[in-house]
Amino acid sequence: MNILIIGLLIPLLGTMLGSAFVFLMKRQMSVLLQKSLLGFASGVMVAASVWSLLIPSMEMETDKGAWSVLPAAIGFLLGIGFLLLIDELTPHLHLGTSQPEGPRSRLSRTAMLTLAVTIHNLPEGMAVGVVFAGAEHGATGLSLASAIAVSLGIAIQNIPEGAIISMPMRAEGNSKWQSFAIGSLSGIVEPIGGLAVIILASWLLPILPYMLAFAAGAMCYVVVEELIPEASTGKHTNLSTIGFALGFVLMMVLDVVMG
Repeated sequence: MNILIIGLLIPLLGTMLGSAFVFLMKRQMSVLLQKSLLGFASGVMVAASVWSLLIPSMEMETDKGAWSVLPAAIGFLLGIGFLLLIDELTPHLHLGTSQPEGPRSRLSRTAMLTLAVTIHNLPEGMAVGVVFAGAEHGATGLSLASAIAVSLGIAIQNIPEGAIISMPMRAEGNSKWQSFAIGSLSGIVEPIGGLAVIILASWLLPILPYMLAFAAGAMCYVVVEELIPEASTGKHTNLSTIGFALGFVLMMVLDVVMG
């Protein structure tokens, strides 16, 4: 139980650590650093989706032969669709833009920036929860070590994400402590989402391959919809490419070595 609690909290600690960058930096993050961090976060999330979620999803269905890919394909598309729906129904504002997305709202820019990150943190929490649930129930291809690897990978990815949300909050006129609190709270949905999946694990176990792929699809949606576009516009995009490569390799190594 202690390992489970620690595993669920590790990603939140990563977000808090990244949000604390607001105490160490000027009012705005340099473009060079932001591009590098966005690319790194993208690489970690894509690698986690493939190595920690999609591959185990298919390994759990090997007895079905060529059809073992079906749950992974269906779950992946459902995850994409779920985040697409959330984006359409939730007013939010992406970093570097002035035009809100979703339904019209009177929410402040700070609130909409926070919502943009918060709703995208949910699939990361689900990913941690579903891997722990599978490991706890002895699912093929999943172990507590691999679950911890996913948790650590998400936490590492959350460090730049926490910084990327807290720094604009500071630029919006919030104090350093307010910016730190907002950035940290944006990650609170991760342990909540992970815990919800674990609590429902006994009911979700028959569809665990779908759930793994669902989390992968949702995470990839965040990468394609938000992280890569922000990392690939303007100058210094080569840094985001290097960051992506480093993040992908790090998460792949974590999964293989600890899995």
